[in-house]
Amino acid sequence: MRAHHAAAIAVTLSSALTVPGRAQDDAPAPDAEAPAISAEDVRAAARIVGLEFSDSEIELMLPDLNERLEVFDALRESDLPNGLAPALVFDPFLPGIEPAASQSVPPALRAPVDVPAGDPFFLSIAELSALIRARTISCEDLTRMYLARLKTLDEHLHCVVNFTEERALKQARLLDAEIANGKWRGPLHGIPWGVKDLMAVPETPTTWGAKPFEGQVIDETAEVVRRLDEAGAVLIAKLSVGALAWGDVWYGGRTRSPWDLRRGSSGSSAGSASATAAGGVAFSLGTETLGSIVSPSVACGTSALRPTFGRVPRTGVMALCWSMDKVGPITRSVGDAALVFAAIQGRDPRDAFSRDGSVPVERDAPVDSLEGVRIGVFEGGLAGRGGLGEVAGELEALGAEIVEIDLPEAPLDGLLLTLGAEAACAFDELTRSGDDDELTRQIRNAWPNTFRAARSVPAVEYLRAQRLRTRLMLDMDAALAGVDAVVHAPYAGGILSITNLTGHPCVAATFVGPEGPRQDGCPRVVCFTGHLDRDEALMGIVARWQRVHPEDRPVPPLAFLRED
Repeated sequence: MRAHHAAAIAVTLSSALTVPGRAQDDAPAPDAEAPAISAEDVRAAARIVGLEFSDSEIELMLPDLNERLEVFDALRESDLPNGLAPALVFDPFLPGIEPAASQSVPPALRAPVDVPAGDPFFLSIAELSALIRARTISCEDLTRMYLARLKTLDEHLHCVVNFTEERALKQARLLDAEIANGKWRGPLHGIPWGVKDLMAVPETPTTWGAKPFEGQVIDETAEVVRRLDEAGAVLIAKLSVGALAWGDVWYGGRTRSPWDLRRGSSGSSAGSASATAAGGVAFSLGTETLGSIVSPSVACGTSALRPTFGRVPRTGVMALCWSMDKVGPITRSVGDAALVFAAIQGRDPRDAFSRDGSVPVERDAPVDSLEGVRIGVFEGGLAGRGGLGEVAGELEALGAEIVEIDLPEAPLDGLLLTLGAEAACAFDELTRSGDDDELTRQIRNAWPNTFRAARSVPAVEYLRAQRLRTRLMLDMDAALAGVDAVVHAPYAGGILSITNLTGHPCVAATFVGPEGPRQDGCPRVVCFTGHLDRDEALMGIVARWQRVHPEDRPVPPLAFLRED
């Protein structure tokens, strides 16, 4: 295998052998002059990236490689905040993939006319909203109830990093005064919620779940938090996140599933899914780069939306992978997710990746029918997957046409170099300083090791992966051409990786069918993937199917609440 100038850049990676700034047993004293890169160094680095150079080629390269170490030092002298994105903007709408001007959406599920009865911790947002509008309960009382419950839950679930009690009560009193004066902000007015602790809230630590950032306070309000403040939602807690958005282990411990305290809640939106499923918040926000909304929803039995890339702004949210990060709602029903999404979606000029979506146009259609809707299925997507096989039959019974499709093929492991390389860049300083040693998880399959290994990804291969990603995006658009949505098990056929790379939206939806819930009592979760930008239409399809299971709202047993 031969390589020339571009590949030569790749093998400059002294970091492929020794991460700059990290102490090594045989490293020179800090004030000693760094040794020159040798021919053997180049041969070793070349082997790491799968290349081989002749002696004469290496001799030509050595002066450039040694000079480039000074270039690297110059690049590292600038202090770069986590939110500063590269001068490259990912857009899921390639030439040939045209955004729709509008999307056809069935009538929204309307709030109940009568004041509902039932456990307030497991009512839908619409039902809680009816209680507040009728002044059956005040915003402040509801907030206090949720705060007290979440504090008790947290002792067992480890789902809260910090409470925002003072802020919440102040906000709730203001909202009560507004209702007394005839002002109502909409369906989220007075609804208690929690945010994944990747999103900035002033005067409150934003820890990213990681010990090195435990005391970090960011003097900024994340745009999604600001929008929910405007909508009248009451933020009661910053919820746990697996350290730097991986898994369910953070510096405070492991977040647990409310269905079985022996199990983790998965991640990285660990606290968001756990607290929502347990009735500690009425809804929450999570983020997903590669499964971090879908996976904890499966573990904890929550419904959720991972929106089209760019539909929800990420201003004030920790950056992990600029071209893949997404923010979305985690709720107990798809109807609730639609209400939250309406409040947080839309372009923010401070986020170059964000955009407005196609306009949802309500059409005259029965809410209990899927007549005229085409639903795609692919081989191995549902059959034999623990009770999910019946879902296609239910969709067909509602009038949907079931259509077989093929998912595109691509070297997904290679394409996911994107995530490792961008994440390593986002936390470059953490690695070079050695502070990554403070992260709780120090195993192969965790960020410290991944950040270090990613430094050996050549720029050429990173860019080649992006070219293949372009092909995958076009192929996925073609695969969806004849259907309105695809129904599938959450991880079937590599679709989770595919759609996180292409930017397509996904809805995770809970149900309990004839086979009953899972062994731990948790409802089952099936996923629906839709067209770019048609998030509202996708949720409309799924909400109509979810209405087939109106009584399927299992409540975690939470025996410890009775004991306490």
